[in-house]
Amino acid sequence: MARILFDTEALTRVRFAISPTIEMVASVRALQDPGRWAIHMPWIARARGEVADLDLSALHALQGSGSYNPDFIHPLPTGPLASFEEELATMLATPEQQVRTEVLGAYEDAPLPAVLEPFVEDPGQALADLAQLMRTYWGRVLAPEWERVRALLEHDILYRARQMADGGVHALFADLDPTVSWRDGVLTVTKSADSGCKMWDCELALDERGLLLVPSAFAWPKVLMVAAEPWQPTLIYPARGVGMLWDGEATAPPDALAKLLGRGRAAVLLALESPRSTLELAGLLGVTSGGISQQLSVLAGAGLVSRKRVSRNVLYLRTTDGDALVQAAGEAA
Repeated sequence: MARILFDTEALTRVRFAISPTIEMVASVRALQDPGRWAIHMPWIARARGEVADLDLSALHALQGSGSYNPDFIHPLPTGPLASFEEELATMLATPEQQVRTEVLGAYEDAPLPAVLEPFVEDPGQALADLAQLMRTYWGRVLAPEWERVRALLEHDILYRARQMADGGVHALFADLDPTVSWRDGVLTVTKSADSGCKMWDCELALDERGLLLVPSAFAWPKVLMVAAEPWQPTLIYPARGVGMLWDGEATAPPDALAKLLGRGRAAVLLALESPRSTLELAGLLGVTSGGISQQLSVLAGAGLVSRKRVSRNVLYLRTTDGDALVQAAGEAA
């Protein structure tokens, strides 16, 4: 059990971020053990062949400790969303002694795997080799899916921000995960998982950095915690809706609606039965964000779609005219 202690200052410094490298590293685990991550099986079935020729043993070993897994391989974001290459650059800038300390600390109670010896003997070169491996892996199996994954994570953050705005930190943490609870300024996590605290049994008093919350698709079903120095105290939790991430294609629009609007615009209109962002629509429909923006512009101009800015996000929803058109087309089908 981990206990995270908040003071008044820490309560004002809870923030959210999305991390491409956290998703990448977690996805390697899913690929390694499909049985435990069966929720990602549609992706796993496609990805395994794409990376079959890559030697992922270093990534496996960096996550194979029973008490602590090095954090330098997924440097924590300092802003809401960094690119994959920006996070790789941060990883490559990790001080060599920090790399040695984390690798040796992970295996202080067990023999160091041979594949990790370069991280102790020549950390700079080992990081460069690791970055190239991660870049290749990302390009093959995650970059093509990133808009879909990012839309899911952004949607989760939007939901959590609303929870916090409506009910404070109590509402925020109330449904973060069944293993997470909040009471009297203490966040308790009662789940064995990876952590900077040995054996997931620690007490962490937050400082002026507060707590970073990172939703993740591939960390599911675990809650992960980063507590080791010098990293930002962080809780990585399963994002809402992961079970729908790899659902099949969106429902095809009725022929009448497709003939009237064109199949692309009809699909967008049909998907807007609930508020969605451009990125979310792009992931759902398998279209570029630019293409979605063009379709939304036409639909909005015709009065079929409205838009609303919520914090940093712009969400789109059918208007009453849009609802009526979809309903009429469905009845005519």
